[in-house]
Amino acid sequence: MLNKNVLLNNDRYVLVTGAAGFIGANLVMELLRTVDGIKLVGLDNVNDYYDVSIKDYRLSEIDKLASNCAGSSWTFVRGDISDRPLIDSLFEKYRFSVVVNLAAQAGVRYSITDPDVYIQSNIIGFYNILEACRATMGTDHPVEHLVYASSSSVYGTNKKVPYSVDDKVDNPVSLYAATKKSNELMAHAYSKLYNIPSTGLRFFTVYGPAGRPDMAYFGFTNKLLKGETIQIFNYGNCKRDFTYVDDIVEGVKRVMQRAPEKQNGEDGLPLPPYRVYNIGNNSPENLLDFVTILQEELIRAKVLPEDYDFEAHKKLVPMQPGDVPITYADTSALERDLGFKPSTSLRNGLRRFAEWYHDFYQSK
Repeated sequence: MLNKNVLLNNDRYVLVTGAAGFIGANLVMELLRTVDGIKLVGLDNVNDYYDVSIKDYRLSEIDKLASNCAGSSWTFVRGDISDRPLIDSLFEKYRFSVVVNLAAQAGVRYSITDPDVYIQSNIIGFYNILEACRATMGTDHPVEHLVYASSSSVYGTNKKVPYSVDDKVDNPVSLYAATKKSNELMAHAYSKLYNIPSTGLRFFTVYGPAGRPDMAYFGFTNKLLKGETIQIFNYGNCKRDFTYVDDIVEGVKRVMQRAPEKQNGEDGLPLPPYRVYNIGNNSPENLLDFVTILQEELIRAKVLPEDYDFEAHKKLVPMQPGDVPITYADTSALERDLGFKPSTSLRNGLRRFAEWYHDFYQSK
């Protein structure tokens, strides 16, 4: 069961980790725009996994918005969730009511070549967040809801589609996926043992303006602009449930305010106040169709010339290690509990990305 009484505009603070990240920055701006009187603390180590100028851009956009939001507050802390003393001090100082953990080392392929950072951030860092939440239980300022990012990658080699949160997810094909499944297991244990309301969100291929350059749509654009050849994996037969960032953010915002209810089972012991949701578009797109729409929108936004020879710059190649042929979200639980389903079309989403790309890179 869910309750509805988690307030975001009370006298306590909301923590968003990964606040300079793609989803985190957009979430912070959405909360500043729509929740009067909200008190936000953002945490991010602003690492150089990808172009730091994009993270700086996001933070500058937040600062501009926050300066015009009278009654609300925004505090940014540059730091790492794997820094236990820092995390403990932030929880002690701000007494958070809601914690949204979006900080993580992302990327399937990078986890194959550089696994250490995934253990440091996704396992140790998340453990520190859980421990800090646990320390508030039984006080006069307990964390009312922990929301954390999981990933569609946890479904691994599952053959059944669409992917349901009721499916077994015991076949990860990358360390990244394994760390995200570990987060879900750790959160469940802490919810059971310490009665911490927690909700995990399995995101499906998030895209949009000021996104991550390591994602396909962004990398394709960079290469096409340089006249390089793009590789389309699995000979173009992959399908992805592309989800526009605004839809992801709306889902996160609704989840934040609907914590799983604390209740006891028949044995009198607490049931774990724990939920997991898929947030995806519920409409997988073929990768070849995706790149065709991307090309059209890049031409429309004047990122590429009208006579661009797209066929000469694409190459169909086999599946890469760690990849899966399809991602497809069953979002029925999200619709049932929160009355929400992502709805932005791929063309509209890629159009906004192409326009942003033109303004950010080519107008300079």
